[in-house]
Amino acid sequence: MPERKKAGAAVRGRAPGLLGDLSLSAVCAGLIAVAVSYAGPMLVILQAAQRAGLSQPQTASWVWAVSVGSGIVGLVLSLFTRQPVVVAWSVPGSALLLTVLGNYSFSDAVGAYIVAGLLGLVLSLTGLFGRLLAAVPRPILAAVLAGVLLPFVLNATGAVLASPVVAGGLVAAYFVARRLCPKYAVPVALGAGVFLSVAVGQAHSPELTLALTQPVFTLPTFSIQAVMGISIPLLIVTMAGQNGPGLVMMRTSGYEPNDRLLLGGSSVASVLFAPFGSHAINLAAITAGICCGREAHEDPAKRYVAGAAGGVFFIGFGLFSSTILDLFAAVPRELITAMAGVALLGALQSSMLDMLKTERKGPAAVEAAFATLIVTASGIAPFGVVAPFWGVLTGAVVYLVLGAARGRARANAAAAREAAQQAAQEPAREPVQPASANVGP
Repeated sequence: MPERKKAGAAVRGRAPGLLGDLSLSAVCAGLIAVAVSYAGPMLVILQAAQRAGLSQPQTASWVWAVSVGSGIVGLVLSLFTRQPVVVAWSVPGSALLLTVLGNYSFSDAVGAYIVAGLLGLVLSLTGLFGRLLAAVPRPILAAVLAGVLLPFVLNATGAVLASPVVAGGLVAAYFVARRLCPKYAVPVALGAGVFLSVAVGQAHSPELTLALTQPVFTLPTFSIQAVMGISIPLLIVTMAGQNGPGLVMMRTSGYEPNDRLLLGGSSVASVLFAPFGSHAINLAAITAGICCGREAHEDPAKRYVAGAAGGVFFIGFGLFSSTILDLFAAVPRELITAMAGVALLGALQSSMLDMLKTERKGPAAVEAAFATLIVTASGIAPFGVVAPFWGVLTGAVVYLVLGAARGRARANAAAAREAAQQAAQEPAREPVQPASANVGP
């Protein structure tokens, strides 16, 4: 894959500096990635905080912690590795907390966050999680990514029906720009969407008050109940639903991420920011597609700027989280939905193509990949464990079943060929003459 070679060469060569690599498309990709995070996943945090009865300062501190923590890690790792490392909070973890957070004291929950972060750190630094991921055939991992991205791209069609002028105009602007100036297709689409939403009156002027968010420190306490009820499920959904697809996204885009460094850095941030309300900081999966794809930059070696820009925006948004949330409330939801759809098209296309590659694992891997895609895209979550985990499990089982059957068939065919070759190589035997009978006179 050409992009893989270019990306790998950039990482090893530490080519030109940040200013020389800076581009409008990469900065816009970082901004859009953060905007998508705030317009959708952030609402889950706010709902979980409301259900758990947290105060407004505690809620604001939670938003501050996940935003600033994600921003610092994403910025530092993107600049250090020269790869587009996008770090965010655990979306499935937030959904999990919707149902369980109110059952424990907040200090016990903070203690459980710390335990989950420490367990994640152990899995990261030992390389165990990376080795498990490397054992799964690439088409199956690509199918997990495609299953995660597909619903977001499909949602753009609903946004177009709900708001034909704003969302439809945004999508049309994207494809026209892909034809005329592909490097700037996403910024052009975003500008067109904002302009149209203002022109038709779907965007309103919010009452903004610019004020720094004050983080609130909570002294953690620890209980077995909270560890079992929060830490273990949070660890599972974060590793399976965020870190796994996040690593797959980077590999599919042509990068070779250091899983120990990236996951270890995220886990350390999870522990450090937990007392301020952060439940989990991890690799992003969905928004990473915006920064890792061609929309960020045609040159894969320069897409790290998108990851760094996303980190800067996350820090800025976190410092003024209350103001930013009010600002996003003024933008029509259809605009954000359509913007996410077109921004993720490139990543979805790459993952779909990777699903169909059979040069290494054979057709069994492709069949298993389609099973993985179906389960992952379904969005099921039995026992509170998110769909990507079940998708990987389904794909692995299907691959083992099909691979074992076809392996036996190949072995039998090889044995038959070998027997035929041996028979052909044996010298022809002389016919046996019957013994002559001595007949007397």
